[in-house]
Amino acid sequence: MNIEFEDKALEELYLNGFTSSRHYKRLPQDIVKRYVKVVNYLRSVRRIEDLFLINSLHYEKKKGNLKNVEAVWINDQYRLIFSSSSNCHGIVVNVLFIEISKHYE
Repeated sequence: MNIEFEDKALEELYLNGFTSSRHYKRLPQDIVKRYVKVVNYLRSVRRIEDLFLINSLHYEKKKGNLKNVEAVWINDQYRLIFSSSSNCHGIVVNVLFIEISKHYE
């Protein structure tokens, strides 16, 4: 599976556990740890349907103005927004992490 980060700050956060980006610099350390855990879950799945087996992620395909993206919970307040593409057999080939979104803000 090919993993990409739309924002370099997300990649820094995943690899280093911190970032100098103003947008993510003040995330609580607990959220950063959970973010790394969620990214690792996504790296380990073969099919999107595998995400349904991990109830704590609350996987959903977005609608409306976020039509082409998907989301999983980091916790009850933060979401990881991403897009994925599959091959003809349903196996996830590419995942692009877009942002960490604070729900309802």
